[in-house]
Amino acid sequence: MIRRLYRLGCVLCLFFLLGYLFVSSPFLVPAIAQSSLGAANPLPQPSITPQPLPSNLPSPRPYPVMLDGETVFNFFGDIPGIPVAPRVKRVIKNLENVAKDYSLSPDDIRLFSVEGVRIIGTETDAIVSFINADAKAANLPLDKLAQDRLQDIRNAIIQYRERRKPSRLLWGTIEAIAVTIVVLLIFRFLGFLFPQIYQAINQRREILFRPLHIQRWQILSAEQEAGIFFTGLRVFRWAIILSILYFYIPLVLSFFPLTERLAKKVLASFYQAINTVWSAFVGYLPNLFVLLLVVFLAYYTVRLCRPFFKALENQTIHLRGFYPEWAQPTYKLVVFLVIAMAAAIIFPYLPGFDSPAFQGISLLIGALVTVGGASTIANLLGGYIMIYTRAFQLGDRISVDSYTGIVIEKTILSTRICTPNNEIVTIPNSSIVASSIINYSASLRDIQKPLVLHTTVTLGYDLPWRKVHETLINAALATQDILEEPAPCVWQTSLDDFYVSYELRASTAQAIRIKEIYAELHQNIQDKCNEVGIEIMSPHYTALRDGNQSTMPENYLESDYQAPGFRVQPLNSIINNILPQPKGDRSPHQPLDS
Repeated sequence: MIRRLYRLGCVLCLFFLLGYLFVSSPFLVPAIAQSSLGAANPLPQPSITPQPLPSNLPSPRPYPVMLDGETVFNFFGDIPGIPVAPRVKRVIKNLENVAKDYSLSPDDIRLFSVEGVRIIGTETDAIVSFINADAKAANLPLDKLAQDRLQDIRNAIIQYRERRKPSRLLWGTIEAIAVTIVVLLIFRFLGFLFPQIYQAINQRREILFRPLHIQRWQILSAEQEAGIFFTGLRVFRWAIILSILYFYIPLVLSFFPLTERLAKKVLASFYQAINTVWSAFVGYLPNLFVLLLVVFLAYYTVRLCRPFFKALENQTIHLRGFYPEWAQPTYKLVVFLVIAMAAAIIFPYLPGFDSPAFQGISLLIGALVTVGGASTIANLLGGYIMIYTRAFQLGDRISVDSYTGIVIEKTILSTRICTPNNEIVTIPNSSIVASSIINYSASLRDIQKPLVLHTTVTLGYDLPWRKVHETLINAALATQDILEEPAPCVWQTSLDDFYVSYELRASTAQAIRIKEIYAELHQNIQDKCNEVGIEIMSPHYTALRDGNQSTMPENYLESDYQAPGFRVQPLNSIINNILPQPKGDRSPHQPLDS
């Protein structure tokens, strides 16, 4: 507490010092009173005769003569040959000099008449003089005007000196101390009151704060409500403290003549600011009503759309032709459109909408979108095109251009896939839309049919095709993740010059494991063919077969297998086998005549 009082005392001393400097510095007092004109001298007689002013002119504006921050009297407009501004400054300086000269009594200030001029001053020094033009501007007789101004000057000097009496300063000090004590007591009370309020509310937290729901939608939890309330309470406490300080400082300054003017200016500026703000607020109320209405409608439209699209995503609500994966992108699109429409409506109602600064910001944003946003907009459109065409989903195995892999991330701007080599490829959506997309995972999800894997084997014409079909089907059924239903099948796709093309077709529900399934299927085809004695000689094999070792692995051959040699026959035996034998007695091995 002592430390707080010490800090507050330092702050008060600083404010008192600033107030004194403000009043005493010639750079901070009002412009009318800051120039120094030297000692007061009798005013010179005007060298020209003032001309009467036309009666149809508008009323001239007043120029006040100030003493100690108070208006003593006013001059009205310029007089031909006598500018009003230097005249006011000179009169103010003369008044201050006479008021500070305590050897002069207010009764020593008298009225002197010299040839149509009325001079107010002492025996030695003049304060101000009036002529007929002044009387006409004030709409008073010259003598009446002079008598009134004389009384005003005497009263102002009396009041000036009364404020600077030692008793007044002592009483001002007592008042300042009393007000300071009251303010400290108020701060002490606030320091005691608000912790008690915090503690009382904390003890009843479960009773005072309940979650705010709209049906099953929770808008605010109890903790959030308590946090908002306590934050508002702290703001309210500081608002009270700052308000007390704002009024306390000018009040203390008003107790002393040297700082009274500063106090009046502070309060006047405060009330002027309040008046300006209030007038602007009242004038802006129609626009503010439109703004609040649009923001209210936009906010609650977005808040109501969120649970609706969440229900669509969870399939709690079904819309014909609307797929669950469209829910979140559509929600984001709706939010963007609602905010854009709300912004377009409220911008003309914003303060300063027609200002050059606001227009410059709008032009800058437009230029940035035009120059750097073409590719971004293309990617955005591509992302939404892919979403609503349902080209692929997260976890699907796809092929785009030369890349094949699993989709691991799909955003509005780009798509990331992981290749079988664990390479992460990021592809802009605009490039994907411009390419053909092969989705290996969509058939089972969209048309409830498994993916068909196919591979081709070429075998010779000497093999029975039924045996080949059976062997290939057995190889497919022996492969993991190959479905028994629909059953694998074999198509003979072509009859070529040296071989027959057999295409094995088998179904799988594990599109993500295509590479692994193909590898295992090819292994099983080799094993099954070797088991039944089918040699895979595709695409070409040498035509000379009799003397060759079998192409099957050794573990599939008989234990006593030996590679046969070439069978060589004489040319005559070949010819005799082809041509008919001649009649007569001839040995079968007798060569024919050439």
